[in-house]
Amino acid sequence: MSNLNEETIRKTLQSVKYPGYSRDIVSFGLVQEIRIQGGDVSVQLRLTSTNEEVARQLKADCETALRALSGVKQVRVEVSRPSGPAAPGGGPDPFANQNRVPGVERIVAVASGKGGVGKSTLSVNLACALQRLGRKVGLLDCDIYGPSIPLMMGARERPGVSANEKLIPLVRHDVKLMSIGFLVDDDQPVIWRGPMIQKALQQFLFAVEWGELDYLLVDLPPGTGDAQLTLCQSVPLDGGVVITTPQQASVGIVRKGIAMFQKVNVPVLGIVENMSYFTAPNGERVEIFGHGGGRKVAEEVGTTFLGEVPLFTEIRESGDQGVPVVVSAPDGPAARAFFDVANRLLEVSQK
Repeated sequence: MSNLNEETIRKTLQSVKYPGYSRDIVSFGLVQEIRIQGGDVSVQLRLTSTNEEVARQLKADCETALRALSGVKQVRVEVSRPSGPAAPGGGPDPFANQNRVPGVERIVAVASGKGGVGKSTLSVNLACALQRLGRKVGLLDCDIYGPSIPLMMGARERPGVSANEKLIPLVRHDVKLMSIGFLVDDDQPVIWRGPMIQKALQQFLFAVEWGELDYLLVDLPPGTGDAQLTLCQSVPLDGGVVITTPQQASVGIVRKGIAMFQKVNVPVLGIVENMSYFTAPNGERVEIFGHGGGRKVAEEVGTTFLGEVPLFTEIRESGDQGVPVVVSAPDGPAARAFFDVANRLLEVSQK
């Protein structure tokens, strides 16, 4: 009996990458319709590019992938393209202004729906954990108004300028860093409107000597504003990681962050529940903010629960000292929580 169904077809098509990108055609939202009749499979792709060669390659790649499925007898892949530079419906081509960052294999955004959930703390420890797991890692601080990466990574000096007039990222704990905090004084507020933020972020992406990186983590500010939109429009993100705390106030807002990624066809790689619980000196587990909200919302939206990070005093102390706990105490329970998240992220981002 054939086990062909839409879920199987869609999962198979996730192996088909958009030419020049590490992301698949399903996550880009290009698969519009799937029809199955016995062993006959028909798929409708709707492209936003007018490039005939791209259409031809995607059609061939889809046909090859589908024909390899057990039970498939005939495959028909239809590809529709816009007649001009605009996408169907009159909107702009979402690929038109996106460019890969030279030398960077994957760009992953770390986001949250609200502030105060420990997103930057998770970003620095996740970056250091990935580095200690053998990856070349960069960390870009996109929080223009409240940069905290310089403090948490113990980096204060100004970046240098290369011979080809690009900023040279600072390096701490073998992680390459860039932040607006390196370019302004600690007590100097950044009072910028949206266009200035957009220009600064584009420069941090393309006017920095990032070199060869396996992962560039982007620490986004809270919410769904200029920084988030600029990032999504400038580079093809390979995924987003969403941070929440257990209580309903945070979980409810985090859905907005997930919806933002979905609207711009960025795959949500998973959710992390931070400040998950506290272990008292007598060994009692105290769930200060409740528990399980992160896992529940991951199940609701159909994404991976990357793990929970409990409250540990040493996480805060290490961040204040500029040496993330993954570096200062890599064998301790706090660091192990971050390593668990990093290992799961490696699994889901390399599928």
